[in-house]
Formats: sequence, C-alpha cells, structure tokens
Amino acid sequence: MFEVAKRYLGMTPTEAHNFLLEEEYALTFDRFGLDEAWKIGTWLHDYASDHNLSIAIAITLGSQRAFHAATGEANEENDAWLERKFRIVRRYGHSSLAVRYEFLANGQAADEHTDADTEGYAAAGGGFPIRVGMSVVGMIGVSGLEMHEDHALIVKALQELLVRA
Repeated sequence: MFEVAKRYLGMTPTEAHNFLLEEEYALTFDRFGLDEAWKIGTWLHDYASDHNLSIAIAITLGSQRAFHAATGEANEENDAWLERKFRIVRRYGHSSLAVRYEFLANGQAADEHTDADTEGYAAAGGGFPIRVGMSVVGMIGVSGLEMHEDHALIVKALQELLVRA
C-alpha cells in the first residue's frame, strides 16, 4: 500500500478532507494539455504494468477523452467506476475521495449524497481534478485498486509529472 494511502486511513474524516483539499491545490499546473495527458497516462500505464496492477486509467480535458488504457485484468466494470467517479469530480470540483470525506465529516453516508443518485455517482477514491491555476480543466481517474490506493496512485503520478516540468 502507498504510504500516503495509509495516512488517509489514520485521519478523522475532517482531517482527511482538509488534507485532501491541500493535496489537490498543491498539484496545480501552469498548463495541462494533450502532451501532459499522454505523459501522465503512459506513466500510470507503465507503473501499473511494472507492478502487476490491474487498473483502468482515463484522462479527460474538458469533454474530450485525452487518454484511456487498461492493464492486467481491468475490465468494463472498472470503466463504469471511472465514469461514476468522474461525475463526482465534475459535480463538486474536487477529488472523489475528498468529496467522500466531506460527506463523512458532515455526518452523511458517502453513498447518500444530496440529490446525486448512487447508481451514477461514486464518492470513492480514484477521480481527481486537473487544475490549471484555480480552474478545473479536466480529470484523471484510476479504478482497480482499493479506493485510497487508486487516489494515492494518481497523486504519485501527478507529483512525478510536476517534478519533471
């Protein structure tokens, strides 16, 4: 398990929510286009292949699917989870894991969110906003691991891309 995934699990819902928001804003780009989507998507694919992880990966820019791949035993169910996580990111403007912990911090069950139906939405880790400045320009998603690890893998990939920039 990724060390940061263990850290999320050791926090109260409020602490986790605040930490996840800080993490999101620390992973902000000056620019993010198709080249960056390719770099991060292939980094995730290579990492998953090298570590025998079965995941689906998707990156969108606006309404365009900029990258999509799967490794190992990932299947159409993982793609369905990606779409449900992306709907949370699109609706709330934050990572699907941060939204989960926001609900929990407010005493709500993570799968009983406002008027969002649970069939089409998943407040589970693995959907992450791509920010340029303060604007959300796209999303990155991973599905196939435990939800905290899906999220942590995205964070690791974004950190790698920012270090190289």
